[in-house]
Amino acid sequence: MGSTHVGVGIGLVVGVLVLQGPVAAAAGESRLDIHSRPGSSGTKVTVSTTACGAETYGKGQSDVAGAFHLLEGKRKGVLTGQFVVPEGTEATTDTVTVKCPPRVKLTESYALTARRPHGAVEAGFGDTDDTATQLAVGGVLMAAGAAGWLGRVRHRSQAGRT
Repeated sequence: MGSTHVGVGIGLVVGVLVLQGPVAAAAGESRLDIHSRPGSSGTKVTVSTTACGAETYGKGQSDVAGAFHLLEGKRKGVLTGQFVVPEGTEATTDTVTVKCPPRVKLTESYALTARRPHGAVEAGFGDTDDTATQLAVGGVLMAAGAAGWLGRVRHRSQAGRT
């Protein structure tokens, strides 16, 4: 009788896994893909989906950037749209909603990060636009450090010989 209970338990687990297969496949087809690099202000964000089926048009709405359109691109059945995150947008989470006929509505969120700094950093000397001088000073400092390290290695090797 113990083996009967084990067999029923295994049958239930297998049945649940089999029934989840079509649901997972359907959920995978209706996914909303959001691609942004690095996901900060001024970044172009691309949104695509296959959830609209044979439709060739969809409407999108970004909480941060506003409305945009999704159109069929190079791949049949894939609608794609783009928008630009407005300059000055702080690090937050943006929610994107896509609608297409007859009753498809998808919502997905992604993270907006702080804008990565670019250019030189003011370190207390020189102009931030004068990178040649900063590189020269950095090179001299690295050479001095390497010379000191080599001198120390030579000193240790000579001390080991005597």
